[in-house]
Amino acid sequence: MIATKAPATEPKPTLLVVDDTPENLQLMNALLRDRYRVRLATRGEACLELAAQTPQPDLILLDIMMPGIDGYETCRRLKSEPHTAGIPVIFLTAMTQESDQEEGFRCGCVDFITKPISPALTLARVATHLSLKRANDLLTDHNTLLVKEVEERTQEVQKVQDVTILAMASLAETRDNETGMHIRRTQNYVRVLAEGLLHGSDYAIELDQKTIKLLYKSAPLHDIGKVGIPDGILLKPGKLTPEEFATMKQHAALGARIIASAELELKTASSFLRFAREIANYHHENWDGSGYPDQLVGTAIPLSARLMAVADVYDALISKRCYKPAFSHDDACEMIIAETGRKFDPVVINIFKQSAADFSAIAEQFKDSGPIPLDSVEL
Repeated sequence: MIATKAPATEPKPTLLVVDDTPENLQLMNALLRDRYRVRLATRGEACLELAAQTPQPDLILLDIMMPGIDGYETCRRLKSEPHTAGIPVIFLTAMTQESDQEEGFRCGCVDFITKPISPALTLARVATHLSLKRANDLLTDHNTLLVKEVEERTQEVQKVQDVTILAMASLAETRDNETGMHIRRTQNYVRVLAEGLLHGSDYAIELDQKTIKLLYKSAPLHDIGKVGIPDGILLKPGKLTPEEFATMKQHAALGARIIASAELELKTASSFLRFAREIANYHHENWDGSGYPDQLVGTAIPLSARLMAVADVYDALISKRCYKPAFSHDDACEMIIAETGRKFDPVVINIFKQSAADFSAIAEQFKDSGPIPLDSVEL
């Protein structure tokens, strides 16, 4: 016959009884010790020390009238500390005035047991509040597990979203003979500009750290519309004809339509996709209204697109393309600054000038190839 192991029994709940009268402690100990683990204290200060020790009491039975700190103050201090705030406190008292009970509940107690105690009533109330605490602890543990699971699932979804975004953006860049490093560089340029505006411009009201993170993550989709441009135009090494350039310009509105379709599928507002759509649609708009697709002027151009415009042009200037050589950092900065007030927002360019060293560091960190001396180029 195979012996079976008896199921483990749960440990007895621990009660802390606090009373400055030894006779009362002896009485409570005799009443409770068969059912519970009982710890005893004669002062409020000792109660606070014992309550903070491990294992903590599951319930505290606390006298009110004691030397030193009284029961009210002891209870207030227990409830003010996160480590002990969840321990239920029942007052043991001969004070029966309604005002005494009001004060006790304000301090955070859950019940009163009046002296001289009734053994049956005391055992019943102790059992009730221990049951309530067990239920509350289970609910708290369950909620903690749920929160952790939601956080883990959210992180998983975020990772999938980030990888999907980069994959989509890389598809567009690959067709344009650009590299994934272009994506990395431009999104970091955008973040540098946004951080600068947050701490040093009137545009700070439009920005916070959450918005900057969304801008950073949405920047890679700025040229997603290029997936719809024919290779003969997209990869042409020479200058585009007016008709070809008109087709090329369609990538901005096409990108916005692609992202708008995704928004419709979500059936809910998305700040991330809103920024991505703004950037895709308007990053070729010019400050003076000479850009495309809608010839917007000044601050009518979304800030997200104004940031992307500087980031995209800077990276285009320092990068070698099938239709142009690469230019040095200093030459690229000079050319961009020269376009202040025509192509670019003067406030954004002011931050760009302050952040030039950061742009150079980002370009070096995510570089493809080296620059060559300045030559003419049309922005």
